[in-house]
Amino acid sequence: MSRPVAAAPAGPALLARSAKRFAGETPIGRKRRARKMAKVLTETHPDAHCELDFKTPLQLAVATILSAQCTDRKVNEVTPTVFAKYVAAADYAAADRSEMEAILRPTGFFRAKTDSLIKLGQALLDRHQGELPGRLDQLVALPGIGRKTANVILGNAFDVPGITVDTHFRRLVNRFGWVKEEDPVKIEFLVADLIEKRDWTMLSHRIIFHGRRVCHARKPACGACTLATMCPSYGTGPTEAAPAAKLLKGPRARELAVQAGVDPDLVPAAAIVTPDVP
Repeated sequence: MSRPVAAAPAGPALLARSAKRFAGETPIGRKRRARKMAKVLTETHPDAHCELDFKTPLQLAVATILSAQCTDRKVNEVTPTVFAKYVAAADYAAADRSEMEAILRPTGFFRAKTDSLIKLGQALLDRHQGELPGRLDQLVALPGIGRKTANVILGNAFDVPGITVDTHFRRLVNRFGWVKEEDPVKIEFLVADLIEKRDWTMLSHRIIFHGRRVCHARKPACGACTLATMCPSYGTGPTEAAPAAKLLKGPRARELAVQAGVDPDLVPAAAIVTPDVP
């Protein structure tokens, strides 16, 4: 017996209404819509979290540096060896460069990453008694740590709200019509004005999850998206249920289909894997 599902988004009709509906949106209307979309994302991705494995702020800083141009899955395969060999800032500062490069090689750009980690260890010893600071201005002054990395560290290691503008976040907030901007810092401040501060960290995770599992760069699953009725970019990807459902990814792909009012049996078994996406 097939499982009951809710009515799916109304395809071309919804697409036509969508373009007209958002044409004259006011700033207040955009803020209300953004907060409503954020609420739906909370319900859509209850499993959203930082996908880098860590136990200490320093470990998260290291993992985030290694994640540049590399998947979280690959980083998580490498970091157990890294964390076992290099425990404190002093260990990174005194690391043998060739040994560290050999360990980091699978993450790509291993020479640059080795240089960043050694310099990070040295800077922590020189400026912060070997401890990773919990302030944005102090973090971004450290080698290898930019604003995006600093916000990841603050939000996930220090419980200080922060917005992480990675490639998924930038793509989606533009598609959502929250911003029309490509500069990560400008995006961070614009989104911060739309969403309550207490929600910044988890919003980042939920949008990143949505970008990896539903709203893909080349072909988003518009017809199987819980945000369809609120998104001005609806129609960028297929709007019919069957082709859209095939684009859903991740261990909850069939649950995502149900949430969007689409038959979960349309989701292929191969899709129910954790996306290996940077």
